[in-house]
Amino acid sequence: MRWRVVALVSLGVNIALAAGLLLAVRHSTGKGLSRTSAPSGPSLDPVRTNVVLRRQFFSWREVESDDYPTYIANLRDIGCPDQTIRDIIIADINALYSRRRALEIVTPEQQWWRPDPDSNVVQVASEKMRVLEDERRAMLSRLLGTNWEAGDLANLPRPSRPGIVLDGPVLGALNAETKQALEDISIRSQDRLQAYLEAQRREGKNPDPEELARIRQQTRGELQRVLAPPELEEYLLRYSENAAALRLEMGQLKYFSATPEEFRAIFRSSDLFNEQIQLLSNATDSNSVAQRKSLENQRDNAVKLAIGPARYEEYRLLHDPLYRDAVASAQQAGNPDSAKIIYEINLASASEAERIRANPDLSEEQKAIELKRLELEQLTANTAVSGVELPPEPQPAPTAPPKKTYVLRQGDSASVVSMIYGVPVSALRAANPNLDLARLKPGDAINIPPAQLPPTPPP
Repeated sequence: MRWRVVALVSLGVNIALAAGLLLAVRHSTGKGLSRTSAPSGPSLDPVRTNVVLRRQFFSWREVESDDYPTYIANLRDIGCPDQTIRDIIIADINALYSRRRALEIVTPEQQWWRPDPDSNVVQVASEKMRVLEDERRAMLSRLLGTNWEAGDLANLPRPSRPGIVLDGPVLGALNAETKQALEDISIRSQDRLQAYLEAQRREGKNPDPEELARIRQQTRGELQRVLAPPELEEYLLRYSENAAALRLEMGQLKYFSATPEEFRAIFRSSDLFNEQIQLLSNATDSNSVAQRKSLENQRDNAVKLAIGPARYEEYRLLHDPLYRDAVASAQQAGNPDSAKIIYEINLASASEAERIRANPDLSEEQKAIELKRLELEQLTANTAVSGVELPPEPQPAPTAPPKKTYVLRQGDSASVVSMIYGVPVSALRAANPNLDLARLKPGDAINIPPAQLPPTPPP
């Protein structure tokens, strides 16, 4: 970028010098003509003109230098104003560090195959950006003084909304014109989408998926005119609606863990089919419904060919929540290979549960009992397959011995009851705090605590 800024400055200087020379020549020529046409008269003293020769053209090689202090000195030598020098240096260094950030830092946007950002990548990228920013500011302070930021006129006004991230080995290597074109396309696309959504909102309508698909196709057409195929694919992998939907899908599948190559293969094989399917999303006539179904089948076959039958089968099964539950159970048990058997048990249990719920001969209470029994059988089968031992059945809580009572007869006393049941009088007194054992009478009921002595047969 530095050569472009410098070239503009050079062109401006040369034009100014050429204009000054042209005016001087015209002025002197006008004077000579007026003097020649005047009638002859007494001779005048000759007019002496001091001519200052100035170099109008120079080779930029004499100004440009890889050493910034020398470069600044050369700019001053050709009469470049200080503010212009400041703007050139700030813009040049900003462009240098912008390119370094684009090519040297691995950002989460470059890992387009991940449903969620890698926390390590985020941390390393943040630290690297901080280091580069400190280097940039230190260099500008060293070259232009510590107050360089107060005179940063070349980079104002700054953008009012954030742009797209164009970094990495593919998008980061694009030239400035192409990056600017991508920024413009992105802004136009956002404006079109926002205008359509706002119009629908004013009319009280929901967005039409087909119209949204057409807006996205328009943006894709603009991108195709700017980017080469590898660059377009990289851009779509990062920022297209279909790639975002695929990342969301991978996050829901959870256990598929697609590699970058697998994610790219699935995207390549499904992207164009998804574009066509979206344009038919609202169609209800039989031909359109059949066409949509045909496109979905073609897309699934293309994905199968792209990642292979084995991985495709895993990809297909993980769309079923029952299979995801089976994989989770198998992994938790430390036996991942048992996932498919657990899945078959879960399928059979789900089918049996539906049969129980639909059985008209069972009451609601009976259905609840049968479903609970089925749940226990499913748990037993799954734990047996995964190799995990069932938890031991809880032991019943010890029950208190039944309470004994004795109704006193004529002639009974606390001592007699003590001998009959083999408990000391003190234990009888503790078990009957509301009775006065010295004043017992026939018909009183006395609680008998557990025996501590062998009972004596009553007389």
